[in-house]
Amino acid sequence: MSNQEQYAGYLFAYFKGEGFEDGEQVYMALSRGNDALAWHELNGGRPILTSQLGECGVRDPYLVRSPHGDSFYLIATDLKIHGSGDWSRAVSAGSRSIMVWRSEDLIHWSDQAMVEVAPAGAGCAWAPEVFYDHDEGVYNIFWASMLEGENTGGDTTSYHRMMYAQTQDFISFSKPAVYMDYGYSVIDTTMIEDRGTIYRINKGHNVMQEAGVSFLDPSYTLINSTVEQPFMVRGEGPIIFKSNTEEKWYLFIDEYGLRGYIPLETTDLSSGVWSLPAQYDLPPCPRHGSVIPVTISEYERLLERYGGEVDANE
Repeated sequence: MSNQEQYAGYLFAYFKGEGFEDGEQVYMALSRGNDALAWHELNGGRPILTSQLGECGVRDPYLVRSPHGDSFYLIATDLKIHGSGDWSRAVSAGSRSIMVWRSEDLIHWSDQAMVEVAPAGAGCAWAPEVFYDHDEGVYNIFWASMLEGENTGGDTTSYHRMMYAQTQDFISFSKPAVYMDYGYSVIDTTMIEDRGTIYRINKGHNVMQEAGVSFLDPSYTLINSTVEQPFMVRGEGPIIFKSNTEEKWYLFIDEYGLRGYIPLETTDLSSGVWSLPAQYDLPPCPRHGSVIPVTISEYERLLERYGGEVDANE
């Protein structure tokens, strides 16, 4: 049986925002079966993981399944804005570490680990994500850091660059290096591979979609420079994943400060053309997170542990 046939739904990990005390922790929701546009909050809408280290707040949780499928890692931004609202400090003098949890079943999680990944002098380490390199057998971890440098106008200024490091165990990491430097701030990079092409979605001036042949391909091609514009006023925090049941991809974009996440879909990832579904039912208040497919046994375990009436066969 193929992996697609084994998948029974999707797990969405996210945070809820800085507007209330426990909003910057890890929340989760399950799809209603393989319907990627209908969701059910887990744990009664309460956090499933809470940060006890660093700033004691976590944002942008990213879930990844190991290549052998026997374990999961969740990494997140170390940041708490609630109570201070100090974005200036967060950008220029924030944490240079990310938070890491490991699990074998999505129910029992390891103790939280705090790993410094950004270089000295970086202002922050935001929205870390993972892309596994099967040829090299390493996880590429990438995130946004505020660094000083010369921008495209020739001025010395600070702006976000995408950084990366490599690891095999989420304990030891290589020295960080610049991954993307466009001469202006780029954050919230996410990516997905299909048929030997890697599609990269970034938040720059707008949400843009690019295509390349490898993670470190130096010449990604721009496919769409304004992905979000037909559908929303502004967007950030893109989440991309493939349908479990058909040749379709979903791209959730956060119309931050307004309607929140809005899902888009396409049946041709290479086209850069997206459409807005007629109906959707996302969990309440999700902010930047990630979605992974889950098997029927994982789906049922999550329901048993965190409650709710959801039929995986709907």
